[in-house]
Amino acid sequence: MALTLGLAACSSGGTEATPAAEGGSSAAAPSTVKLGFMGDLTGANAGIVIPPRNGAKLVIDEYNKTNPAVKIELVEYDSQADPSKAVALAQQAIKTDKIVGMIGPAFSGESAQVAPVLEEAKLPSISASATNAALATNGWKFWHRVLPSDSIQGPGIGDFIATGVGAKKVFVIDDKSEYGKPLSDAVKAALEAKGVTPETDSLDPAESDFSSVVNKVAAAKPEAIFFGGYYAAGGNLLKQLRDKGVTAKFLSGDGSLDKGLIDGAGAENAEGALVGCPCYIATPDVTDAKVKAFADAYKAAYSADPAIYAAEGYDAATVFVDAIKAGHVTPDKINEFIATVDIAGVSKQVKFEANGEVSAKDIYIYQVKDGAIGLLGKATEAKLG
Repeated sequence: MALTLGLAACSSGGTEATPAAEGGSSAAAPSTVKLGFMGDLTGANAGIVIPPRNGAKLVIDEYNKTNPAVKIELVEYDSQADPSKAVALAQQAIKTDKIVGMIGPAFSGESAQVAPVLEEAKLPSISASATNAALATNGWKFWHRVLPSDSIQGPGIGDFIATGVGAKKVFVIDDKSEYGKPLSDAVKAALEAKGVTPETDSLDPAESDFSSVVNKVAAAKPEAIFFGGYYAAGGNLLKQLRDKGVTAKFLSGDGSLDKGLIDGAGAENAEGALVGCPCYIATPDVTDAKVKAFADAYKAAYSADPAIYAAEGYDAATVFVDAIKAGHVTPDKINEFIATVDIAGVSKQVKFEANGEVSAKDIYIYQVKDGAIGLLGKATEAKLG
């Protein structure tokens, strides 16, 4: 999945005599504007960031091929999921590169640090993958995300564990991160609301030996285990659980929706693992014409089927492209346009609430079968095979 792509081949800095559609101004519009994409592109969990980057690049490349008056250059910022590095990159994007909008940041931890910087600069952003619920509570006017938060994902997965899986004894594990801990807490609360009181523990994803947690799980003999964290640690944890003889159903959230979970655990250990996600991944048998066209174009461009958040990356970039098509080439005007968006995306209907949250609230359940991740359906409807 670690595809390596160059930046969109667009020049910058030139201008045309085309009038800018900013309040009817006759000032010359730029011939090129820059959009940023920020996320972990080379780190341990790049597998869930490269697909949305590819989705964003796909729609921008499609737009540029129409030879528009204002082209778009996609500038990539590889944060490696390091919040301090992400902040420095955001400052570079604002002061040096002078981008007009940001797709990302990809993860919740870096989003919490970068969003205030973008807010101060009045620079609009749309994340395709950051799910921490608290991000929407800061009163930010330039921040948006194109997927439901963990306040939706957590209850969706928790209800599925209690109802869809039918588990009465559950063990919830988190990775202590700004993403994993709140998600696990939301799953735990949903389970408790269903009359299930789970046992809990935490692990450090920087370590490789999870025997302390594994031993506690083995002693508890749960029917289901939920892990709130990313696939690199999730695969390792699942392997160690199975090596210990723990056969309980293994579930995780969107941070584990990557083939890396299978690679880390081993195909036999990962078989049957369940992953919830506020994302829609187009499957090869999709019939919706718009989604199928996206999936076909993605596969043609990257020699791979769309993966986690590829569709959300495409939709986030589409919002920016539509703003620029409408003649909005400054950050403030683009942000005003985002507030009015109501379009049928390839992942969902894209419409933003006043706090930057997307209006759509569906959560999907995926399952590992025969060494591949497949869609079971919406969390409210999914049935175990």
